[in-house]
Amino acid sequence: MRRLPHPIRAVRGLFAALLTALAVIAALVTATAPAQADTTLCEPYGTTTIQGRYVVQNNRWGSSSPQCVTATDTGFRLTQADGSVPTNGAPKSYPSVFNGCHYTNCSPGTKLPARISGISSAPSSISYGYVGGAVYNASYDIWLDPTPRTDGVNRTEIMIWFNKVGPIQPIGSQVGTATVGGRTWQVWSGGNGSNDVLSFVAPSAIESWSFDVMDFVRETVARGMAQNDWYLTSVQAGFEPWQNGAGLAVNSFSSTVDTGGGTPGGPGTPAACTVSYATNVWPGGFTANVTVRNTGSSAVDGWRLAFTLPAGQRITQAWNASVTPSSGTVTASGPDNNTRIAPGGSQTFGFQGTYSGTFAQPNGFSLNGTACTTA
Repeated sequence: MRRLPHPIRAVRGLFAALLTALAVIAALVTATAPAQADTTLCEPYGTTTIQGRYVVQNNRWGSSSPQCVTATDTGFRLTQADGSVPTNGAPKSYPSVFNGCHYTNCSPGTKLPARISGISSAPSSISYGYVGGAVYNASYDIWLDPTPRTDGVNRTEIMIWFNKVGPIQPIGSQVGTATVGGRTWQVWSGGNGSNDVLSFVAPSAIESWSFDVMDFVRETVARGMAQNDWYLTSVQAGFEPWQNGAGLAVNSFSSTVDTGGGTPGGPGTPAACTVSYATNVWPGGFTANVTVRNTGSSAVDGWRLAFTLPAGQRITQAWNASVTPSSGTVTASGPDNNTRIAPGGSQTFGFQGTYSGTFAQPNGFSLNGTACTTA
């Protein structure tokens, strides 16, 4: 008589056979199905979302040549970047990733636009990947506007050039150097017909960096190119290619905006103020004695007075303050031992300069980003 199999052993055998079959099917699917691909954008203004909070954009606005970007989990890479444009003009495009709002496209959950005076910090980190055989810059853009706009062109653009390859330069002209975020930068100032541009150019390539965006915003306010009651609308990291560029990558990007408010009385704090500007003028030369008075109720630390010298004027020496650059939009700041203006107090400094044509005085002054009245 044939012995029947034990019921439990039979079930175990069937279960083992089922697992083996499923393993074979999984192996066949893995061998024949393509791996999950990153998102590739070839449309001129194509966009996609990464990390659930940032927007990657192809942004091919200056050329008809094909361009594609591939969005990754943490950034993007430029996978196609054909053609070239003259290096003395605008770039081909600005493939980038951003937090905030760009032409009505706002990143998920963003706190932007946000009023500058209400932002305590805006920590960000960026890691770039560079290639040879291309002309480009690696540019981190910060956009500011008097209104909380989410569309169109903003009033002031801050550009941080992490890398510059080839015979290209920022808009405008170099107006000096500055230390921002613990690094030294060449500072360029100008306009492109649509907005003002303040550029900070690294002397050598920076591959990765963690920093506070507000350090650059406050420097821009101090130079009179924005005000504390303006809005930060977006921060963007990417590339401006003029020639080629395939392989350029933003390996990783992060951006946070803390809207806990600024530090009362700290650098960049708005202050009510009055400025008197007394001059002594002779043919081709002049001296100016400037007094800035804090008419507010709280002290101003790290005072910086911004104003624009009329065309043809140039500063040759200054006393009781550092005044840079020597022409155009300049900023006066107190020496290390004299950086505070108490409520009702004042600071006085002076400078000597040259001029051509008809002598004129500056039209306006701003103290840490707030317009002052003229006595």
